[in-house]
Amino acid sequence: MNTFAKNLDAVIAKIEKARIAYSRHHIIQLIAVSKYATACDIKALYECGQRAFGENKVQDLKAKAQTLDELPLQWHMIGTLQENKINALLALKPTLVHSLDSFELALAIQKRCENHNMSLNALLQINAANEPTKSGVKPEVAQETYLKIAKHCPNIKLEGLMTIGANSPETKKIEQSFQITKDIFDGLKPNGARILSMGMSGDFEIAISCGANMLRIGSALFQK
Repeated sequence: MNTFAKNLDAVIAKIEKARIAYSRHHIIQLIAVSKYATACDIKALYECGQRAFGENKVQDLKAKAQTLDELPLQWHMIGTLQENKINALLALKPTLVHSLDSFELALAIQKRCENHNMSLNALLQINAANEPTKSGVKPEVAQETYLKIAKHCPNIKLEGLMTIGANSPETKKIEQSFQITKDIFDGLKPNGARILSMGMSGDFEIAISCGANMLRIGSALFQK
């Protein structure tokens, strides 16, 4: 068994344990974060059964998607999106953008989507840990921003929320940032929110215990 297959099996086993502890009926999707991985690494993980991959930069997503064009991969944009990269991203037709981090960015995307007669699936990013180094809307205006985007940006299909856990050695603080996002998510379920993207290699089990149904895992899958 190759290293990537072992990594994937180990991660899935941990996900399953945390998922069952949370709820046997809970369904979780795994996004393999491939920002430090080569096209060969991605292909190797694909051959182990992984289909969804996430990139932080539009140019990297483009290069890898073109190289691996023959594979039926789902590409997710998970990094900060700059306005001058919107057209390039739309051309790649990503499955989902996790990093819609302001109403202003939503308006810019809406304008480009209208011009190209396209739509885009996205998650609203919440800065639940309230850290200056992180992008995202403040929790207290998240619901209002979500509904405003839904109303004014018809070409953006909002699917739910994304957050990055608190950058802290304290489990309690990480848990708190995930729980804040989960509470906002629950409030938005009547408005069609169905995806809660939380949890990375170091904290995905905590994220699952707080209700995450989409995980963004990189180093735990791609370590050699």
